[in-house]
Amino acid sequence: MAIRDPLGADVPHDPVTSAAAETLLGHKFRRPALLTEALTHRSAAGAKGHGSNERLEFIGDRVLGLVVAEWLIERFPAEQEGKLGPRLAALVSKPALAAIAETHGVGDLLTVAAGEARRGVRLQPNVLADAVEAMIGALYLDAGLAPARAFIRRVLAGAVEAQAAPPKDPKTALQEWALKRALPLPRYELLEQSGPSHAPRFVVSVRVGEASATAMAGAKRAAEQQAAQTLLERLPP
Repeated sequence: MAIRDPLGADVPHDPVTSAAAETLLGHKFRRPALLTEALTHRSAAGAKGHGSNERLEFIGDRVLGLVVAEWLIERFPAEQEGKLGPRLAALVSKPALAAIAETHGVGDLLTVAAGEARRGVRLQPNVLADAVEAMIGALYLDAGLAPARAFIRRVLAGAVEAQAAPPKDPKTALQEWALKRALPLPRYELLEQSGPSHAPRFVVSVRVGEASATAMAGAKRAAEQQAAQTLLERLPP
């Protein structure tokens, strides 16, 4: 069975998958095409990505940022922007969203092309994070801000509770790690830039001494942050 998405393209509809996604989101969709689109990877979409979850990811990212910013202002009334900013960046980061997706089995809900499925696209952190943002976008467009806020607060509650102190920006933390050991400052290198202008992909490496890490993201700075975080996790404390 196929249904018509908001852009006018026919996309496959799986009632079982949709029901599982609605249970996760805590909402019964009035426009199920939105949810189907949110769960459609670009590889399974039509020409030029029409019908994929990229547009919903775009709006979901903004809704997520607004809701989390509102939440942090409420939870930490005495903190200024300098401390709230790192909290926000950590909570809405690709690794944080990918962890949510892994916890709730979002990868299993995604529609992807057979070849991409065999290559493990459903396990890629960026794909998982993008899907969470797209689901938030679909929820917002179908039901408004309140249900989106309820979902975001539910799935991020543990991460917010764990933020006793404002987290450090990964690039800053990596720089401090190097300085404490009298090592040269981290060196970042753009290895690859690909994809269309509306959905670019940047591959960045970072090196400190003999240690290095690589990451990919939709923005150069985000890729640098992810590379720094990956390297920090490999380095001794």
